[in-house]
Amino acid sequence: MTTAALEELAAHRCFGGWQRRYRHSSATLRCAMVFSVYLPPQAESGKVPALYWLSGLTCSDENFMHKAGAQRLAAELGVAIVAPDTSPRGAHVPGDPEGAWDFGHGAGFYLDAMQQPWAENYRMHDYVVRELPALIEAQLPIDSRRAISGHSMGGHGALVCALRNPGRYRAVSAFAPISHAIDSPWGQKAFARYLGDERCAWKEWDACELIASAGERLPLLVDQGEADGFLLAQLQPEKLRQACAAVGHPLRLRVHPAYDHSYYFIASFIDDHLRHHAAALLAR
Repeated sequence: MTTAALEELAAHRCFGGWQRRYRHSSATLRCAMVFSVYLPPQAESGKVPALYWLSGLTCSDENFMHKAGAQRLAAELGVAIVAPDTSPRGAHVPGDPEGAWDFGHGAGFYLDAMQQPWAENYRMHDYVVRELPALIEAQLPIDSRRAISGHSMGGHGALVCALRNPGRYRAVSAFAPISHAIDSPWGQKAFARYLGDERCAWKEWDACELIASAGERLPLLVDQGEADGFLLAQLQPEKLRQACAAVGHPLRLRVHPAYDHSYYFIASFIDDHLRHHAAALLAR
């Protein structure tokens, strides 16, 4: 695959490093894509490792960078942060025919669609795991030491990306992930349309289902707010706890009273996640 050119859209000095935004043509998604990246000061003298952050429903590449407050500690640790968009976009990219917010544009679910018309563009798993890192590692001062995290739909994506690709990431974490997508109304809607009605195909994109046969036992750090309005119907962290316990997969699940699903919750605990990832990324 020919490496696509990066078009810089924005650059802001931030904690001694740079907050940048780029556009490129994606061969995987067959559209133009935008991503944001924070490059810490250490990237000015050599390549640094990267944490890939996957955002949730309705978000873009900018939500985490604007709201989480992660750049300060990332600068101190010497870790880049890469935030892709949450779906392919463009006038020719199909969205939700009903115009809802939980499917289509902004809701790619980090899977590779099998059903038309979405199969042509909705290949977010392949994009996040392969195309985007290859592009970044070829053109930016970022090396192949990778970690992955995310929130809600993006938490689901982070867990699935790590579980499906042993050896690809050094660490994984999630905030309020959709833990058992095949038993979640959000997941059921997306999976039925992107993957079809055959539920055996759904299991390949569900964190709880993948835990049992995972080829690598990376420790999972998961934070969940107890006051999250989506906790019981959509997120179901206890099912993740049960799946991990059944096979001895290491899990640190922290449930925080009074915290909700917002970026205030993420900002409150993002430093713990950055340190979790840096410990693995910077280990010799």
